[in-house]
Parts: sequence; structure tokens; C-alpha cells
Amino acid sequence: MALGRWSPQEIRSPGERRGAEEDAEAEEEAEVFDDAFDIPHKNASYDRLRRWRQAALVLNASRRFRYTLDLKKEEEKENIRRKIRAHAQVIRATFLFKEAGQKDIREAYTGINLATASRSFPIELEKLITLNREHDSVLLQEVGGVKGLSDLLKSNLDRGISPDEDELLQRRNVYGANTYPRKKRKNILRFVFEACQDLTLVILMVAAAISLTLGMTTEGVDEGWYDGGSIFLAVFLVILVTAISDYKQSLQFRHLNAEKQNIQVEVVRGGKRFGASIFDLVVGDVVPLKIGDQVPADGVLISGHSLAIDESSMTGESKIVHKDQRAPFLMSGCKVADGYGSMLVTGVGTNTEWGQLMANISENNVEETPLQVRLNGVATFIGLVGLSVAGAVLVVLWIRYFTGHTENPDGTPQFVAGTTGVKQGFMGAIRILTIAVTIVVVAVPEGLPLAVTLTLAYSMKKMMRDKALVRRLSSCETMGSATTICSDKTGTLTLNKMTVVEAYVGGTKLDPCYDFSQMSASSVSLTIEGIAQNTTGTVFLPEDGGVAEITGSPTEKAILSWGLKIGMDFHDVRSKTSVLHVFPFNSEKKRGAVAVQSDDGVHIHWKGAAEIVLSSCKSWLSVDGSIQPMTAEKHDEYKKSIEDMAVSSLRCVAFAYCPCEIELVPKEDIASWKLPEDDLTLLGIVGIKDPCRPGVRDAVRLCTTAGVKVRMVTGDNIETAKAIALECGILDANGVISEPVVIEGKVFREMSESARGEIADKIIVMGRSSPNDKLLLVQALKRKGHVVAVTGDGTNDAPALHEADIGLSMGISGTEVAKESSDIIILDDDFTSVVKVVRWGRSVYANIQKFIQFQLTVNVAALVINVVAAVSSGDVPLNAVELLWVNLIMDTLGALALATESPTDNLMKRNPVGRREPLVTNIMWRNLSVQALYQVAILLIFDFAGVRILRLKNEGRYNAEKIKNTFIFNTFVFCQVFNEFNARKPEERNVFKGVTKNHLFIGIIGITTVFQILIIEFLGKFFKTVRLNWRLWLVSVAIGLISWPLAYLGKYIPVPIRPLQDYFKPISCWKTSRRDEEEGGQT
Repeated sequence: MALGRWSPQEIRSPGERRGAEEDAEAEEEAEVFDDAFDIPHKNASYDRLRRWRQAALVLNASRRFRYTLDLKKEEEKENIRRKIRAHAQVIRATFLFKEAGQKDIREAYTGINLATASRSFPIELEKLITLNREHDSVLLQEVGGVKGLSDLLKSNLDRGISPDEDELLQRRNVYGANTYPRKKRKNILRFVFEACQDLTLVILMVAAAISLTLGMTTEGVDEGWYDGGSIFLAVFLVILVTAISDYKQSLQFRHLNAEKQNIQVEVVRGGKRFGASIFDLVVGDVVPLKIGDQVPADGVLISGHSLAIDESSMTGESKIVHKDQRAPFLMSGCKVADGYGSMLVTGVGTNTEWGQLMANISENNVEETPLQVRLNGVATFIGLVGLSVAGAVLVVLWIRYFTGHTENPDGTPQFVAGTTGVKQGFMGAIRILTIAVTIVVVAVPEGLPLAVTLTLAYSMKKMMRDKALVRRLSSCETMGSATTICSDKTGTLTLNKMTVVEAYVGGTKLDPCYDFSQMSASSVSLTIEGIAQNTTGTVFLPEDGGVAEITGSPTEKAILSWGLKIGMDFHDVRSKTSVLHVFPFNSEKKRGAVAVQSDDGVHIHWKGAAEIVLSSCKSWLSVDGSIQPMTAEKHDEYKKSIEDMAVSSLRCVAFAYCPCEIELVPKEDIASWKLPEDDLTLLGIVGIKDPCRPGVRDAVRLCTTAGVKVRMVTGDNIETAKAIALECGILDANGVISEPVVIEGKVFREMSESARGEIADKIIVMGRSSPNDKLLLVQALKRKGHVVAVTGDGTNDAPALHEADIGLSMGISGTEVAKESSDIIILDDDFTSVVKVVRWGRSVYANIQKFIQFQLTVNVAALVINVVAAVSSGDVPLNAVELLWVNLIMDTLGALALATESPTDNLMKRNPVGRREPLVTNIMWRNLSVQALYQVAILLIFDFAGVRILRLKNEGRYNAEKIKNTFIFNTFVFCQVFNEFNARKPEERNVFKGVTKNHLFIGIIGITTVFQILIIEFLGKFFKTVRLNWRLWLVSVAIGLISWPLAYLGKYIPVPIRPLQDYFKPISCWKTSRRDEEEGGQT
């Protein structure tokens, strides 16, 4: 089954994994200055993850930790993996033991059921499962080998099964589908239950129940239920909105997880090769395999060359297993480490070992991100302050209440010792407790860390539309800090639509490039043989005589298309010659070869990077078919041709061959035969055009403006790389275009580590690079303090993708191994999509900062107003139900409004976000202070002198107090509504820019306003408010409205560059600097 959600380190053997974790823990112990809420953005150890959980102040653990890694379940998953792996090993051992004894094979195998043969398939599912699990080659031979098995499955080894939907459905009904059971989705009631587990809400519900009981007892049912009932209503509203928001997030994550697991594979049906979802495979399918692929189901090898499988995901052992006719069984979930071949699918879904493993651990693989953990730290700090304040308010109010200093609106004391009844006194104490607990609800920003999850879920959904699939949540954040992008050339900066446009064959340039009319028959035959046999592509000729369909990599497709133009009959050539041995194309050697036997003898055909193949040639094939010695003049002539093509940004590929005596071909162990590669005869060189993608030049310019350096790392010729880099705008035509700005991978590789570090910053283009050169460049850049993003598509790119801060694999050309090592998959392979990911990464950070600024303003204002009022007058202007409504505005609704802002062009005009940059910047402190001071000042003035200012003396003391407190509550809410606009643009003066495009923001502002009107005008009994006249409404709105010009003027106040936190932590600077240097962070 799909392996899309497991990272490379998760499929290592337990011993290796424990060793890696111990190393990581040792590193962490050395970093004694790290706080609990500071985790690495990649591969954090369980110990580090456990530490921040223990340090966090949490009111609702089930909700707070919903989108974090469940450490206990991870350990359970590891145990299940070990059991299933052990099961696989036991079966292998049992089979070997059984094979050593004597048995009646025919009696052992009873899989052919003649009774069902006519109406279904002759082989039963149970026996097929046994064959797969026991890897019993003796039984396989008994049914006639792979050919006999395919006949039993009504399949064809060359053409596959019929693509007819009815037949596919029948196979799924008989042998099962290639899916596994998924955990049942949580319904909305489950989220309601989890939201109810908030400790403060539980306390409020208990207090409400007591208040309801006592109120109805003392005041009667008609009037006594309002106090407790109103708190119940407010708590229910908070729970409902929270549950709906969380439920929608869970649906988004579920959809994204399904996308990750939906691996695309190639399958042959009806003689045609095409792409299909891994979930669509059925028993009997013929599946081609190549290096980097995941084995999509259980099966047996039909044919293959140098096929090597990494079975560590199933066996736990990091051992590469070579597959051939003696060991033909393939296990689902394993990776192709080398070579290529094709397999017959014999087991799918839960009928495979891998399917059982996935069925047992089919949980959503969530993780906490560094920003989420840092926000837990912020929430814990604010929460501790809030708890202290709430505790102080509780003590002060209780003391004032029981000493008779708390007065009723008519001026009489609320509690008189010896006079006030026990029930009434208890009711008063409970009312004060509910106020204190509600202050805790407002003060502890439980939703702050969850806002990260909300903005990530929103961003991931939008990024899917921008052709980027996020595999690791933390990469969204880290991408906002990227300072350099090391990009591939082919397919990322170019279209990956290749065409042969130049050809040098027989020592001359062909014009047009497919005109072989002057070539001898032997020259044409040798060239076509090399093209048809030394390829991993195929040519499909429709039976109706339509246009030939070519499959394979873009380079292979271009060469095969050229071969067809020069008269190649693909299937005829392959049928007349047989392949003896294959040396698959190697990204280190930049070439591949095949040994073929025909009537003319054995030929070794080589194909690869032109200058590398040319260097191995001692002769060349002339037009008349004669072999000429490779003189120095002729070598220089060919070299000049290669350079001319490279300067024209063409990819140069050369073909060469050498004859081999049949006696030199090994009779046994041919798999280890080293093909001759030194005394070659050059057949020809082709130049392949791969145009630049439209929009790449603008995307590169945008990155440069945003402070992100784009570097090209390619395996192509240095001249080709240089030409494409100039075309894309990566290189400046007026700048320096020599070492070390443009460098070959070999030169960089041979330098010392210190020398590589010195020039890494200067490198813009690296040509003829190997995957290891890319890894060395990533390491050197990280040591220089860069946050590095790397693109890659090949299996050998996996180490660089894993090492980089952000690994970006290609969705079309990328192998499964590369995708699993990456953090984000670029679905269209386009560099412009990479730039969109940078925008979204910065947007995640910016949106969280907007929400923090908004929430802290509400926190500070609400706390200060209630504390000052409580200490001075013994009462608070904002009661428990009102505070719960404010909490809903600033928590769930605020997060929805501000955490879902789309990225703006302004984000790409800033420098990258520093990885250690404080969450609350000096600009945010300024904005926050201006608004909080204004709100606190204006509302406290109204609290102390509101009756006089609002001219309420004629209303009577009780009514005047009610109107004043209602007015303060109404004004406070409208201050938050208007300040929500200010929070959208913390740095810009025009806070309304683009506001109409965010329909969710406008909707939430509208809903908040409508509900506020309903509360004041119609729900007074629940919220302890009274109706306000139109003048007081206007004043409330006007006071809130003043926050707009105030925010505009406040942005003229200059702020220091040095973060405010550093003034309180003078010794932290050297620590941060040292840590950034060690982790390769952005200083």
C-alpha cells in the first residue's frame, strides 16, 4: 500500500532508529541553553517532544494536543511493525526448513479449483495468499512458473489484462482491492465532547449548575434560572463554535492525507502502458518497475535487469536484495534500489504483509511544528500571568464581599455578617468564582497554538491548488525562512519537453537531424540497435495504425522519437536481439549500457553525457560504415560540436558501442559482469532542446527581490547549464561568469571542507554535478547560516532532500524514494510553484503574527480593566457571560478571520523571516500598546465616571449602573471588531487593502456585529445587559472607530531594530548566535 506518509527515518531498522535518536539526544544535551519550547524543524527526538508537553500550561489536553504527534501511539506502531516484520522473517525461515525436507508438491498445492475455473479464475485467493507469503518458488514452478501463473490469472505477460471496467471489477471482487481499512472518521459529536473537556469550561458548568439550582430555589423557576442558564448558554456557544471549527480542520487534514497516499504508478493494460493510482491496481496487472519506485503490491518478477530491492520497510534490515528468476518474489511497500524490470501482481490490499501493516497503523500522521510549540510557550507564559491575575482578583473580590465592601447597585452592602443567608452568601461567592474562572478563560490563550494548525490547514488546501502537496507541516513554516533555493534544471526551470534538434553521425552534421539517407546500412543498423535496446522507454503502436505512443523519461522519449524518424522498428529490433546484461544509467557516471546478442555477435552499447562518452572512444563510425581511429583533430572537432550545442542550451547525448567476443561473456553470475567501457567506437551525438518554462525569469527575479538566492545545480554540461541560467535570469550577463560563480561538481567535490565553505556562498551554477555534490553544497550552505531549500527528483537526490531544511521533490518526474525524503511535493515540477510555496510559507508566519497581535490586545485590555475595577470598586464591568463572548470573538472567530488571509505581494518584498526572530516583533508591541492603552484608558474612564459622562444621573442608581456596564461591554466589543481590521496589516498604513477578497473575514465581522446587536437588544436577561438608545450606540461605535486613525498615526512611531525581548535578556544574544551557527539557522 501507499507509503506516502512515512519518512525515510521511519522505515529504518529499530536499531538504527534508536541509534539516530540517541545521537540527536546527545546533541540536545550539549545545547543546554535551549528552552523547552524550542524544537528543531526536522527530526526532533521523542525526548525533546516530551519535554515541551510537560512544560506547557494546558486547560484542554485532548484539544490542544490533537494535532501533535501521539508519542504513546508512535511506540505502539513501532511494536506492530516489529511484530509483522518478525512474522515475515519466521515465514521465510519456515519455508527454508520445509524445503529441506521431502514433500509431495502436488498434494501441497491445491490452488487450482477446476469447479470454479469456468466461472471465475482457476486459482483461489487463499492459495494465492499462501504463495505470496511463503515465497515458495517450488510451488511457483509447479504451476508453470510466472507464465503458468499469469495464465491462471487470465493475464498476459506482455499485454497485461484487459482495461475493461467489468473485468477490473470482477478481479476486485475475487481477489480484493489495493486499499486497506481506514480509521472511521470522527463525527461532530466527538469534537463537541472534546471541546467540553476544557477545565475552565467544566468549572464554569459546575458553577452554572450550582447557580441554577440555588437561583431557582431562592427566586423561583421564572426568574431564578437566568444566572445559571445564561452561563450554560454562553459555554454551549463556545463549545459549538470550537467543535465546528475543529471538525472542518480535521476534514481538510484527512483529505490531504489521502492525497499523500495516492501514489501514481505505471501499469500495462491491453498492451498499452499508462499511469494509474496505486489504489486501482488489481491481481493480474503487469507493472513496470524502475529505480526509485515503490513496489505497489505483492507480485512475482516477469523480467528484469540488475533489479535490486530495498526490503528494509518490511524486514527492518538495511539490506539490498537482488531479484531474478531464482528469487522472483516482490513484497509490497519495498523500494527499487537499482535496475529495472516488470512484475505480475499476485496480491493486493490487506492480502499482503504491507497491507496488514498499514491496516494496523492506519492513523493520520500528525506532527507539531516549531511555531506551534513556540506558541505553546507564549500561551503558557500568558496563561501563568492570567492565572495569577485571576487568583488575585478572586481573593480581592472575596475579601471585599465577605467584609461588606461590595455594594449592590442601590448602595447597600451585598453581604452583611450574621444577616445575609447562607444560600445568598454562597450564591455571591459562586458568582465571584465564575468571574475569576472566566478571566482565566480569556487570559489563557488556549486557541493560540491551534491557530497555527488552522492557518496550516488553510494554507495546505490553497497550496494544493497552487500545485504543491505538503508532506511535513513544519516545512510550510520553514519555507518562509528560506534564504536560498538550489534548483534542478531539467523539468523545474525547463519544460521537460525534449526534442532532438541537432545530430552528428558518421563524422558529419545531419541536416535535417533525422536524414540518414547518406549513411550505410550497417551504420544505421548499429545506431538503431543502440537506441532501441539501451533504453527504459517503450513504443506502443496502436492496432488501428495511429500515431505511435512513447513512454519513458523525457530524454528517452526524445531519443526514441528521433529513432522512429530515422526508420526504427522498435519491436522488430528488440525481437531480433536479446539482452544479456544491463548497466543502468548512473547519475554518478552519467551513462548507462546494455549488452545485446544478435546474429552478428555481441554488442555493448553505451549512452550518456556526450563529453564523458567521447572520452572513452578510441574510434568513430564513418558514413560508409568503416571504423576510423579517433585522432586528436577528430576528438577536438567532436568536442567543439558538443560545446557549440551546449552554448545553444542543448543537452548533449552521445552513443557508442564496442563488439565483444562471445567467449568473454560470463556463463555464470552474469549479473556481476563489468561491461567494457574504455575502447569504444563513437556512433553519434545528438543535441536535445528543452525550452525554459514561461514565467521562470519573473519567478527568479521575484526571489531575488525577496532576498532568496536561486542557484542551479544540474547534471548537464557546464556550458548548457550556463546558457540556461542566463536565459532564466539566474546568471547576470553583465556579471562574473567564471569560477567559483560557475563551477563543475567534480571541482567542488575535490575541495577541502573549509574551501567548500568559503566559496559556497558565491556559487550560482553547478554543472556536471552528482547527487553527492548537491549534498555537499547543501551542507556547506547550512554551515554558512543559510536556510536551504532543495529540489530533487531522483533516488540519489534523497540524501540532499533529507539534509536540506526544505526538500522539494517533483510530482511528475520524481521517484517515490525522492518524494518520501522530501517535505513538499511540487505536483507540476514548475519552479514558479516553488516560489508560490515561499509566499505561502511567509504567509503562515505573517497570519500567526496578526492573530497574536489581536489576541494579546484583547488579553491585556480585558485583564487590566477587570483587575483595576475589581481592586478599586469590588466589582467588574465585564461579567462571566460577556467575557465568554469576548473569548469567542478573539479565539475561534479571530483565528478564522486572521489566520486565513491569503499571501500578498508585499510579503515578497521583505527579507526572509529569521528562524530565531521573535514571534512578537517591536512593530507588534507598538501596535498592541497603542490599542491596549487606548482601550484601557477610555473604558476605565467610563467605568469610574461613566454615569456622569453619559448623563445617566436621572436614571436611578441601579439602572445607571446597568446602562454604564452594558455600554462598556458594547464599546469593548466594537473596539475589538475595528481593531481586527488593524491586525490585518501590522506594518502597512492602509489596513483595508484586499479586505473585500477575504470573504471569510468579512463574514466573521458581519456575524460578530449582528450577534452583538442581538445580545444588547434581545438577550439582556442572559447577558445581564439592558437596551441602549441610539446615542449610546453611536458613541460605542465611534469609540471603536477611533482605533483606525489611532492605528494609522501609531505606525509613524519609530521602533528600535533590536528586539524588545533582548533588552530583558542581555546574555541571550551570544547563545542565539551560537545556536544559529550550529543548527545552520538564519541569524
